[in-house]
Amino acid sequence: MIRRQSISNTVDWPAIFIYILLIAMGGMSVFCATYNPEHPLAIFEFGQKAGKQVIWILCSGVIATSILLINSRIWETFSMIIYTALILLLILTIFISSGHKGSHSWIDIGPFALQPAEFAKFATALALSHVISRYDFHLKGFRNYAIVCALFLLPMVIIIAQNETGSALVFSSFFLVLYRKGMPGVLLFLSFLAIVLFIIVIKFGDPLAESLSQNTFWSSFGSIGLLVACILIFLTVVGFLLVFHHDTESVWFLIKILISTIVVALAINYFFSLSYCLFAIAFLLFVFAWSVVRAWRAPISSSIRTPSRKFFSLLAVFTLSATLYSQSASMAFNVLQPHQQSRIRVVLGMEDDPKGAGYNVNQSKIAIGSGQFIGKGFLNGTQTKLNYVPEQETDFIFCTIGEEFGFVGSFLVLFLYLLLMIRIVQIAERQNEEFNQIYGYCVATILFFHFAINIGMVIGLAPIIGIPLPFFSYGGSSLWSFTIMLFVLLRLDASRLER
Repeated sequence: MIRRQSISNTVDWPAIFIYILLIAMGGMSVFCATYNPEHPLAIFEFGQKAGKQVIWILCSGVIATSILLINSRIWETFSMIIYTALILLLILTIFISSGHKGSHSWIDIGPFALQPAEFAKFATALALSHVISRYDFHLKGFRNYAIVCALFLLPMVIIIAQNETGSALVFSSFFLVLYRKGMPGVLLFLSFLAIVLFIIVIKFGDPLAESLSQNTFWSSFGSIGLLVACILIFLTVVGFLLVFHHDTESVWFLIKILISTIVVALAINYFFSLSYCLFAIAFLLFVFAWSVVRAWRAPISSSIRTPSRKFFSLLAVFTLSATLYSQSASMAFNVLQPHQQSRIRVVLGMEDDPKGAGYNVNQSKIAIGSGQFIGKGFLNGTQTKLNYVPEQETDFIFCTIGEEFGFVGSFLVLFLYLLLMIRIVQIAERQNEEFNQIYGYCVATILFFHFAINIGMVIGLAPIIGIPLPFFSYGGSSLWSFTIMLFVLLRLDASRLER
């Protein structure tokens, strides 16, 4: 039975209150970051950035109110149409964009510019929720995984073609939604392992090997990064055997082969100089061949003590894939643009470039650190006022909070984000329709990814990839897209009480 109630009685007011606080503080931060003594009332001058931000905030209020008044069923009904329209718009943007700092992801509309990639996150969240929530859909089998992955990989590829790598990486956060809806945790672990292997191979690759090559003993190791990667791959294989099937017999067999390989490698290098990486790769190829043989001999089904044919087949695929991936990580790194490579090297501590790739992060740390506990005070920040921090009103907007309001202000902002994300998860958990629940998880993961990466960029824990801070960074596209995402969720949640 439908119980019609006023939207004011069903909407989640705590989430709206946090949202209002964040956009108010965001508007204030843009004003502080762009403050010019010649325009002390810039928030009332719509030709100034602070004034434009006020317009976008007011428009966000209109958008939020309109969404709350629209029938909630429209979002699920037209989810795939909205997704298709955004995909076509992303493709069109490549050809009609005039270019903005090397990126072809912006569409000029008079004095303003919109970035469709921001709204594509919302559209993808709707499409993913629609597909997974279908009554005949189960997150099992290659076909279904291919369908859901294609939904967020397609816009990801198009946005990369726009030369907007940062926005494209946000779509990888949807893997967390798949995990929440039944994706095996081992796939999430393998994704994390891929990142770790990439970092190890890049950070401890050729430069370290070359620096040690003067020593005849170390010169035989070749790339230390590749050697460590091979060790991690073997430890993962051992972990799979022990965790999933408690197969200690196979583990001891592989350890004996490993010891034999080490002995042979030491003996050969006593007479000849060969890279130990070659022996490590040879050992992993043996593990692959051994897994193939075990898969051929194993039964189709098995108990916990006797691994099945499927298990050893997957083990063989993992061993070979991980080995090839580790060997090609350096080539994949070289595909990145020079400035992207340099930023990653700075974050990994491979190079120190305070006047080049590391300039932004270095100035950001100085600005935040100079704020100390309570900050320098409203409009008293020197780093931001003198424009020492590049992009201080967009990607590095958090520097303004840190410098002018110190640890206290920074903690308050982080606490509000944490409260909002917790509230979104709570809203998602209490939904009685799967579409609403999955959409809530999508909003939470996108918000978390933006928040974590942006703060990580500002304090030097993540490479600079151009991701705005939700509700704070200057610009209408980001503010409107997050407003739409949040208030669609609030409208879906409000409709829950009408049924």
